[in-house]
Amino acid sequence: MADPKGFLKHGREVAKTRPVSERVKDWNEVYVPGSLLPIISEQASRCMDCGIPFCHNGCPLGNLIPEWNDFAYREDWTAASERLHATNNFPEFTGRLCPAPCESACVLGINQPAVTIKNVEVSIIDKAWEAGTVAAQAPERLSGKTVAVIGSGPAGLAAAQQLTRAGHTVAVYERADRIGGLLRYGIPEFKMEKRHINRRIEQMRAEGTRFRTGIEIGRDLKATDLRKRYDAVVIAAGATTARDLPVPGRELKGVYQAMEYLPLANKVQEGDYVTSPVSAEGKHVIVIGGGDTGADCVGTAHRQGAASVTQLEIMPRPGEDRAPNQPWPTFPMLYKVTSAHEEGGERVYSVSTTHFEGDEDGNVQWLHLTEVEFIDGKLTPKPGTERRIPAQLVTLAMGFTGTDRANGLVEQFGLDLDERGNIARDADFQTNVPGVFVAGDAGRGQSLIVWAIAEGRSAAKGVDRFLTGVSDLPAPIRPTDRSLMV
Repeated sequence: MADPKGFLKHGREVAKTRPVSERVKDWNEVYVPGSLLPIISEQASRCMDCGIPFCHNGCPLGNLIPEWNDFAYREDWTAASERLHATNNFPEFTGRLCPAPCESACVLGINQPAVTIKNVEVSIIDKAWEAGTVAAQAPERLSGKTVAVIGSGPAGLAAAQQLTRAGHTVAVYERADRIGGLLRYGIPEFKMEKRHINRRIEQMRAEGTRFRTGIEIGRDLKATDLRKRYDAVVIAAGATTARDLPVPGRELKGVYQAMEYLPLANKVQEGDYVTSPVSAEGKHVIVIGGGDTGADCVGTAHRQGAASVTQLEIMPRPGEDRAPNQPWPTFPMLYKVTSAHEEGGERVYSVSTTHFEGDEDGNVQWLHLTEVEFIDGKLTPKPGTERRIPAQLVTLAMGFTGTDRANGLVEQFGLDLDERGNIARDADFQTNVPGVFVAGDAGRGQSLIVWAIAEGRSAAKGVDRFLTGVSDLPAPIRPTDRSLMV
């Protein structure tokens, strides 16, 4: 293990963030560059190398956390990077974006602050890139088999990289103009700078993966035609059908889905626009939805110069400590203050939107809401609590309900859906159509980036076995596996 007394000698210390007054003026990542490396060795030493490392249960990738903690403690960055990449294709993504269920399951977390697993992870991979030890791994020989991957989010990229390294010729189809899926256009720059995606794409190109942007399967290219061109297909198109808010006034100008709003801000950073066509500048902004996507909208609105930002959540405010019905090592629902929340704005809980009110030109001006409470297990409006708040830009960040059906992909392939509206698959991640597989949110439903990568890796094994009869690729999860929650 690292230091047998490390958890006794050192307290938890996390990455430092730049001052709010500085970071809201730019779109760079919020953390102080280089602030982790001086402290990360002693933070890694807090790992207890438990006899049963429950962090493995919290992480669907099966990351070898105690092992790379030990290497980080000893500052053997090459070995740490090798252990990290043994289970995770893209640790720089998860190290920045994953909510770290591994830390919730950390044994030290029973009675102390958990090990800073995410911070150790991102330190290792950043050090590896800096040292130039993240190299392309081209296959020794080609199988002669071809695979199409639909979607270039974390699930699609993970599947593509695994299958390319196994010797298959892989082409990734992406309907957007750039590769990355939600990593590219759903995650703001201040959470993850897109240079991290770009260098992984270059690595994958060097390995032999091919990329086709601006092609939507189902519209630009029929799914049936794609199936004829390739020996196998992996659908990793995500769960992009956003949950809507069917209340009066929804049609007013200024009310957008979060995924209509956030990509435009990212396109500004890519140089496509000088300013976003949908900007919060000078406006009273309302974000409906209390999750991570809502927080992304909050941080984006701050940087665009919003007059005010208010985030609404229909559920009660979570507690700051584990609830009795969410014991260790499950992932608890806790009150979370993200970097975006540190930057200002108001958070309002236990409220429901009743309708929007606009001006004579059809622009939203007010949001009407009411407080709600649980009565007999149902959220019920509280009489006498109705009020309105100014709203000149509203973003809906209430989650997603399933994969896109409008483009015809599901129907053209003839795919079966499960009871939740996700694409059904068997134990090998194969759909009811032979040779067509599904990975990520399209099959699992809305989930975490770490689950998406695990799905991509596992589906790749199913594809490899379908194409060759056997496979040595790892499969960290089964389609039926779920998060360690109660």
